Amino acid sequence: MRVVPKSHLKKIYRPETINWDKETETTCCVKQGGLMLMKPLTLHSSSRTTNNKKRRVIHIELSNVELPKELKWAERINLTDLPLTCG
Repeated sequence: MRVVPKSHLKKIYRPETINWDKETETTCCVKQGGLMLMKPLTLHSSSRTTNNKKRRVIHIELSNVELPKELKWAERINLTDLPLTCG
C-alpha cells in the first residue's frame, strides 16, 4: 500500500491538484491477512497483486464518538493494543 504521509491534513486533496515535486509517497508493508489503519482522507493506492490473484479489501470506519443512548456499538476494541509493525 502506498500512502502520502500527512495527506489527511489537507482535507479533500484532489489528484489533479497534487504537486508531485513536493509530495512523496511511502510504501507500507502489509502481510497477507494483515491490517492497516489510516486516518480518513489519507491519499493511498495499491499496485496490482504480484501473483495475479484477486485481492480482498475490507474498509471499516472507526469512530471515537459515543453513539446516542438508543444505539450500541457491535464491537469495541482498544486500538492502542494492536501491534503496528511492518515486515
